[in-house]
Amino acid sequence: MTTPNRTPHIRLTSHPEAGTAIGRFPIRWGRADPRERGPVIGSVTSPGDRNVIGSHGGSYSVYRALAISARAMNPLARPDLRNTHPVVPVGPYPQWADPDTIVSLDPFGHLVAEVFGREIETGTDVRPTIAITKARLNLPEILAAMAAHRLAPDGGFLHANGDVSVTKIAIDPVWWLPGIARRFQTAEPELRRILFEQTGGMFPELVTRPDLSVFLPPIGGATVYVVGEVAALADPSRRVACRVHDECNGSDVFGSDICTCRPYLVHGIEECVREAQTGGAGVVVYNRKEGRALGEVTKFLVYNARKRQEGGDQASTYFERTECVAGVQDARFQQLMPDVLHWLGIRRIDRLMSMSNMKYDAIVGAGIEVGERVPIPPGLVPPDASVEMEAKKAAGYYDPEGGLDPGRLGNVKGRGLERY
Repeated sequence: MTTPNRTPHIRLTSHPEAGTAIGRFPIRWGRADPRERGPVIGSVTSPGDRNVIGSHGGSYSVYRALAISARAMNPLARPDLRNTHPVVPVGPYPQWADPDTIVSLDPFGHLVAEVFGREIETGTDVRPTIAITKARLNLPEILAAMAAHRLAPDGGFLHANGDVSVTKIAIDPVWWLPGIARRFQTAEPELRRILFEQTGGMFPELVTRPDLSVFLPPIGGATVYVVGEVAALADPSRRVACRVHDECNGSDVFGSDICTCRPYLVHGIEECVREAQTGGAGVVVYNRKEGRALGEVTKFLVYNARKRQEGGDQASTYFERTECVAGVQDARFQQLMPDVLHWLGIRRIDRLMSMSNMKYDAIVGAGIEVGERVPIPPGLVPPDASVEMEAKKAAGYYDPEGGLDPGRLGNVKGRGLERY
């Protein structure tokens, strides 16, 4: 039995055919005018218009397939984008027109309905890859900061009940493959081949469609939380506080005490509130990179290996245990991380809440100035996370007091961990 509104015919996209999207809707990455740049179309409902590899929704496209298989969703359904436009404007900024400055997201992804409304009305399935809304955050640690008189409500950014008013931005990844390859200092054909092989051949167009230069990878994206005016982030006369945070579900959501993730995240939010209250703005970028982008299963296996090794959990083997299980010590590779900061128009971060030299080097290397690096206050480090902090400081994490003596942690530097 065929799915409603579908035919038994399967259209393969692994090779170009007459009338395909690349001729009708070419993508000219780096153009300042979104219409000249062209729409990003990952629709499976109109494959003749598709001009990218992959489909909208990333990993959630699998759930969409299940919904269609269960006959809970019409496979030809199109999103109704009325009243979904951003609640505040973002950009355009000069960084959007540099093809090598932003390579991992669509700078115009939030303007789809506004810019390509005519195409949508005539049947082209163009979808946003960025959405901008308003929200309030409620965190017990913010209430504790208010009780300790570190923060005071102002009725605008911070309310008497502890709510923090934010602009919330969801961003799906959109990869321009030539730029991604240059960012990782590799050849584009090599990048395409490895992506094809390591996803089990899921996307044959990676190696058969050189005419398609944009890829919608099946991975999580990022969520941005801005305290204060979004436009202030690009205003050189106003101060900016920033926390770039990589997902850690166990700590961020459930408060697991083996790492410093939630304490540092909340500390970053507190500093963002303080900056907004003094006339600047604060931004938290939350990237979906669970377990150093190795996944939660690998992460928990590493926890077990660390705790059960001879001598117990120790800083000198902190990174080594990860490499033994995963084959690499860290797969987050921050080369793509600054793209979202460029998209927000940021050219200077006055206070960066991060001790990570990987993040700092990536931000500064992308041409964004950093004034002050703010370490996590020692009182916020959970007891079980002390091993993590010792290992990271010895391996190169920023420490205003110079860090611990690497000698007492074993030959950490000799393990090739300087970049971490």
